[in-house]
Amino acid sequence: MPIAAEAKTFYWVSHGGPADPVWTYFLAGAKQWASDTGNTVNTSFHNGDVASQQEAVRAAIAAKADGIVTTSPDPGSLIEIAKEANVAKIPIINFNTPDPKASFNAYVGGNNVVFGRNWAQYLVDKGLVKKGDHVWMPVEIPGATYGVQEEEGIKSVFEPLGITYEVTEATLDQAEVINRMVDYLTTNRQKINAIIGLGDLVTGSIKRVFDQVGVKPGEIPVVGWGNSLDTTQEVLNGYVNAAQWQDPQATSYVALSLANMAASGIPPGFNVITGALYEKDTAQVYDNILSGK
Repeated sequence: MPIAAEAKTFYWVSHGGPADPVWTYFLAGAKQWASDTGNTVNTSFHNGDVASQQEAVRAAIAAKADGIVTTSPDPGSLIEIAKEANVAKIPIINFNTPDPKASFNAYVGGNNVVFGRNWAQYLVDKGLVKKGDHVWMPVEIPGATYGVQEEEGIKSVFEPLGITYEVTEATLDQAEVINRMVDYLTTNRQKINAIIGLGDLVTGSIKRVFDQVGVKPGEIPVVGWGNSLDTTQEVLNGYVNAAQWQDPQATSYVALSLANMAASGIPPGFNVITGALYEKDTAQVYDNILSGK
């Protein structure tokens, strides 16, 4: 009979917040991995607080973790800390929000620049925006890695075509997200030709915002994130045209698997890129996944 491997301890560190629906699924993937492997996974959320997240990763290094999986809260924010993990010979896997400038062992997740470019190109290719149009882009935390990278991709499409846009802050609090989006849409309704939701909370709030303001489904084209039941339902009911799936549970599971593999002496020499853009015809697939069906 083979001798069971000794259980290891990993740290899973997120810039997100536990109230954000998509992070429920990322967390579920980490918990499932711990259950399946018998290893310990210490999880923490940092609600966009970069200093707090840096401290958490350093604490994991000090605790001699077997491996660390972490998002990148801001571009460049974990460069020095990743080096510290490298020196300590602790595998550090980046997930969800990439930072190619940091010396992570691998990245698991989507390419946010490509996602942004695809959203903008979708609106252009479908004839939903044209030169002179204005696009509203709400985001939970302005300046955070995900929104910055998405905007980079969007800008590459819109700027040459003469399409303007504005990014506004929505916060990580669901009620505040809706209030701010309702206020902005009420004030700026006439100049908004399309909406790109740069995060899951904002895209998942579109129906409630439209219903409050009196905007009919399909009246303003919307694309953005789609990792929540709120958004799969919005796509199915015509409030959102197309949404981005990120494989949240699988992302956490694979990131921890790579960290474990690296801890066993097999270095991951590759990144794992996840994600798919879905419309109404395939939205039920993702709705079923998120419903546990």
